[in-house]
Amino acid sequence: MEFNRRTFLASAGALAGLGLVGCSTVPSRRTVFAPNEKLRHACIGVGGMGFNDLKNFIAHARVEIVAICDVDANNLAKAGELVPKARRYRDWRELLEKETDIDAVNIAVPDHSHAIIALAAMRKGKNVYCQKPLCHDVGECRDVALEAERCQVVTQLGTQFAAGGGDRMAVGFLRAGMIGAVKKVYLTSNRTGAEFYRLKGPRPEQGEAAPANLAWDLWLGTAPERPFAKGIYHQMKWRSWLDFGTGWSGDIGCHIFDAVWKGMNLGSVAPKTIHAQVQESWKKDPARRADVWPQSNHVTWEFDGVPASDGKPFTMEWFDGEFYPPEDGQSLAREAGFDKFPEEAALVIGTEGAILIPHQKVPHLLPKAKFAQVPRPKMPPKNHYHDFADGCLGVSENASPFQKTGPMAETIILGTVAIRCPEETLRWDAAHLAFKDNPAATKLLRRTYRTGW
Repeated sequence: MEFNRRTFLASAGALAGLGLVGCSTVPSRRTVFAPNEKLRHACIGVGGMGFNDLKNFIAHARVEIVAICDVDANNLAKAGELVPKARRYRDWRELLEKETDIDAVNIAVPDHSHAIIALAAMRKGKNVYCQKPLCHDVGECRDVALEAERCQVVTQLGTQFAAGGGDRMAVGFLRAGMIGAVKKVYLTSNRTGAEFYRLKGPRPEQGEAAPANLAWDLWLGTAPERPFAKGIYHQMKWRSWLDFGTGWSGDIGCHIFDAVWKGMNLGSVAPKTIHAQVQESWKKDPARRADVWPQSNHVTWEFDGVPASDGKPFTMEWFDGEFYPPEDGQSLAREAGFDKFPEEAALVIGTEGAILIPHQKVPHLLPKAKFAQVPRPKMPPKNHYHDFADGCLGVSENASPFQKTGPMAETIILGTVAIRCPEETLRWDAAHLAFKDNPAATKLLRRTYRTGW
């Protein structure tokens, strides 16, 4: 079969008219493996983070990389040096059509293509590891989580730091109720050097021919068509553009949220309202608002009570760019020994204390004097990729399936909708996947897909 714009919808089963839900039958996946049998795995996207993913899967003794795919021939050639026997593809649709015997895939491509690849793979009975933020749109997050449940495949969100000792220790402290009932949560990512991802836009007025190594049309996928521009989209800077990425909060949010979400046992809890502040220069520039994400955001989610908050409402707040946690957060960071709030961290404030979780580091129980005698259990780091492979092989249950991480991803991507509607308080109706009394914001929950590519 030739794979191009005209054959996509037929080859992908139309993905329910791009509503992305509604499979009726799924091929049976392989659930029983002999003790020495290997997991047949394919990598979709092997440049950048995808190359890191490939190396991690190669390192698992019972994973065999049988196929690799990338729209960039240079990425494909570099990855092929590590797995010379793997069959090579430029188009993920062709890979899924021809590699009928694979057991699993991992997806490491721009955000706007996550959902369409994950759904197609799951409907073929393949286990799926997908890089964060899971999906580009709120509606896609819901669809992917539901489809994982329908298809009964093993899935894992690419929050690889969740396997680290620090995050796992924090989850244990929170589940044990060490800090009492949670009142509020501060989440930050003010990483030095993040400006690399934060283009000021707007898009170039004129494009140019894509280099011979890049299949630009395949890279665009279902996103709106536009000409290639060197150094603007591929490889990394696509994260800054509304059509392809989810901004800084979407990119990093899942890493900072994960320990808190799991530790509070939030499961499928949905926020009641979402509100965002953004940098003034972006808010006042229509051209930039139409194309790129702002460089600074403060998002607040308000939740109804849960057991971890003793049934009382609580808030989560995200800060990046020029926004920082208020003084109560700063003072607790100083109590933990920091000169200022860590560049990337979560702070959970409860009725009996607080826990500061610096990204990729050991958490701090506060105040120090109160918790000085609390033992810090040894938590040797695990490998998140191997956790997924072991789940596929039936060795153990993996930690971050879409059914559990999908609602978290949905909440984070709801924040990106609020960012596009700054200063509005959006009232969320999770059951109907809509904002109450706000049809304009509701339209932002799903993209308008480009068909026929």
